[in-house]
Amino acid sequence: MLQSSENSFLKSGSPASNPNTFNPVKTVTAPVDQATIGRTLVIKGEISGSEALYIDGRIEGKITMPESRVTIGRNGKVDASIQAREVVIMGKVNGNIECSDRVDIRAEGSVSGDISTVRISVEDGAALKGGIQVHSDGKGHQSQSQAKPEPPKALAATASA
Repeated sequence: MLQSSENSFLKSGSPASNPNTFNPVKTVTAPVDQATIGRTLVIKGEISGSEALYIDGRIEGKITMPESRVTIGRNGKVDASIQAREVVIMGKVNGNIECSDRVDIRAEGSVSGDISTVRISVEDGAALKGGIQVHSDGKGHQSQSQAKPEPPKALAATASA
């Protein structure tokens, strides 16, 4: 019986040890990949960081995640300005959004505020109240800044001619 117990332990221990060593890797990387603000949480203040953020609760203040994705879930209510690389909205946002890559407003989402982004997607059924500024990516945006002084010169030349 000792041998059969050892054999069953080894048989069950070997496969179980492989998933156990693999599962901690998943649980260790999951929190680093995305932080979650749950449905019952209310946060007033400033949120900043470098990992993805999923909001299903309520936020009031300012969200600054310049290199990350911010997702407002279906139950999420955000009364804040948002600065992020990518913003996905399935809940309600009251505030301005500044995005370096993409804003995606899903069918059940609503935004009341100005949006500045490179790309935007608004699904049928989504609500959007505010201004939209779509600009080229970072390199093009810098060249536009350099090009801004030139048009007044051209206008001045046109005005004097």
